Amino acid sequence: MKRFLGALALVSALAVPGLAHAASAIATADVNLRAGPSTGYPVVTVIGGGQNVEVNGCLQSYTWCDVTYRGARGWMSANYLAYLEGGRRYTDRVPARIGAPIITFSFGNYWDRHYRHYGFYRDRERYHRHWDRYDRRDDRRDWRDHRRSDRRDWRDDRRSDRRDWRDDRRSDRRDWRDDRRGDRRDLRGERSTEFPRWRPDGR
Repeated sequence: MKRFLGALALVSALAVPGLAHAASAIATADVNLRAGPSTGYPVVTVIGGGQNVEVNGCLQSYTWCDVTYRGARGWMSANYLAYLEGGRRYTDRVPARIGAPIITFSFGNYWDRHYRHYGFYRDRERYHRHWDRYDRRDDRRDWRDHRRSDRRDWRDDRRSDRRDWRDDRRSDRRDWRDDRRGDRRDLRGERSTEFPRWRPDGR
């Protein structure tokens, strides 16, 4: 019986999207929680900076994430997500680092489940008609922003690797010079022992 109940609980968790894999994160600043993954969607509420959110999933581009905040469900830009680990706050590649699942956005199903009691729900046909245009524009902008960010990270990593390589090379040269000086000192000491300097007094 216990085994059956455990299996039933597992199936129930997997049947609810985002429930089993929700990950905790924090907002880095005040940010709008929107009714879809675009600035063209209406604002559901405002997430305060430093507040905790549950990340239910993110788009494949990791530009927008579906989150739950104080019972409200909506989408926020992934650029405003951070997570804490070992007392340190991280803000880069947060969705991937916290293991947020990749999900898609279905306008009708999502709005019917979460926004029937909101005033903007009665304008859903207008938003539904134009959401493709909003998303294409925002996706292009987000893609450009992420591409720039990736290029900056690549350049920073390359500079850091070059600095490390130069530092290692200097350190190796210093060690080589120190070893060479030590060998010379040892050689002079051995020679002075084997061939003592002649003195006029015969000693």
